[in-house]
Amino acid sequence: MRLDRFLTGQTALSRKEADALIRSGAVTVNGAAVRKPDTAVHAETDAVTLRGNPVIYSEFHWFLLHKPEGVITAARDPKQKTVLDLLKPEDRLPRLAPCGRLDKDTAGMLLITDDGGTAHTMISPKHHVAKYYLAQLRDPFKPDYPAAFRNGILLREGDADLQCQPAECAAIGSRLAVLELHEGKYHQVRRMFAAVGNHVEKLLRFQIGTLQLPPDLPQKCYLPIFNKDVESALKKSDISDACAFCAAYYSSYWINDSF
Repeated sequence: MRLDRFLTGQTALSRKEADALIRSGAVTVNGAAVRKPDTAVHAETDAVTLRGNPVIYSEFHWFLLHKPEGVITAARDPKQKTVLDLLKPEDRLPRLAPCGRLDKDTAGMLLITDDGGTAHTMISPKHHVAKYYLAQLRDPFKPDYPAAFRNGILLREGDADLQCQPAECAAIGSRLAVLELHEGKYHQVRRMFAAVGNHVEKLLRFQIGTLQLPPDLPQKCYLPIFNKDVESALKKSDISDACAFCAAYYSSYWINDSF
């Protein structure tokens, strides 16, 4: 791999910026300054530094973001703030994109990655990766909700009524509900509760697969995650475990965090 390509793949540098830094002597390979951008490097074995700081090679990059309300799930937008705008400049690597989406008025866990293949597996309904949401409801949770959601809620799509995939829901308080989904239609959680006569006042995604939103990660903050975390997001999960986690750490989320 060319040295300039290595740097642009592992940093937020443009090709022009990487070339200039290499020619200036700011880059070393195995302890020696290298001034030619086309120098060949072995990405997984050579030690590369930039201004004295190691540049560690990774084929793919993953970030777990605690998305706040009011930010759109997109890589870029000319008018609105996007989730990638919340990343530090040095972390805005090429080809990063949100893995799935959260509506603008929904908070919680969002994964950002340049691993398109795994991201597709994670968000495709046919792979049945569970996503868990905490909904604050206007009206009390009713006992007939679980059966209705399990049977498949009908949502209006254009001129037709389309049936949602079976979903699980459970109450963890009078007006707090946990919902397990395996698909991601537009405003789906809000529309599903509206279909049974209720209204979602606030919504948080707190888990994907068995990967959970860290309770101590503030809104707008993020952290890098690695292979074992990505594997957790793809694992089969159970709503009872998700409810226990949510009740322990997120049942007072809207009291402790301002939106």
